[in-house]
Amino acid sequence: MKIIVICSGGLDSVSLAYKVAAEHELVGLLSFDYGQRHRKELDFAAACALRLKVPHQIIDIREIGRHLGGSALTDDIEVPDGHYAEESMKITIVPNRNAIMLSIAFGVAAAQKADAVATAVHGGDHFIYPDCRPAFIDAFQLMQNQALDGYADVTLYAPYVNISKADIVSDGAKYNTPFAETWSCYKGGEHQCGRCGTCVERREAFHLAGIDDPTNYEDPHFWAVATGNLCAQEIK
Repeated sequence: MKIIVICSGGLDSVSLAYKVAAEHELVGLLSFDYGQRHRKELDFAAACALRLKVPHQIIDIREIGRHLGGSALTDDIEVPDGHYAEESMKITIVPNRNAIMLSIAFGVAAAQKADAVATAVHGGDHFIYPDCRPAFIDAFQLMQNQALDGYADVTLYAPYVNISKADIVSDGAKYNTPFAETWSCYKGGEHQCGRCGTCVERREAFHLAGIDDPTNYEDPHFWAVATGNLCAQEIK
């Protein structure tokens, strides 16, 4: 199966790229510049494509992003610290982000004769992001079946949709994913902050998977204090 992976440069999507490269035919990585404050993640996606020796396309949808205001990921709004399970994390929603990106990706896949588009949405996203839930994945596939009827048959491949980020770390390790060469932090600083929702989730995932976290965090002890996991003090 020929698959295009939507790759942000984060831990989940880079792990997915390595999984697809091992199990299927990876034909390329597709990234989106929507005006995110952590745009440096796209450099990690580009580096992933180079390592896997596949084409990498960055689609500029910044003009669309400018009309999706009110998110801490795109506007001058402070990114909250803490776990994704906290209500405050809803400020990181970019409305319809995945629906927009997937629609474009399916068009690209149809034009390039790919069999599937892969997305790394996972179970940990369900609480905050409605366009990461299984119901959305199923509905989007039905919509695309109609949108491309008679022209192309493209499948939405979402192998992580019902599993945790810790499971993704375990799966990524199986395929030798270079976790240190991934970017999760929403703040886009010199190093990953260790405090925002995606950093806390990342640190927790490595802990639960029992795999060493190679990430250089600006605040390596925040997760330990926030969760009461004193063993996290051992992180680098």
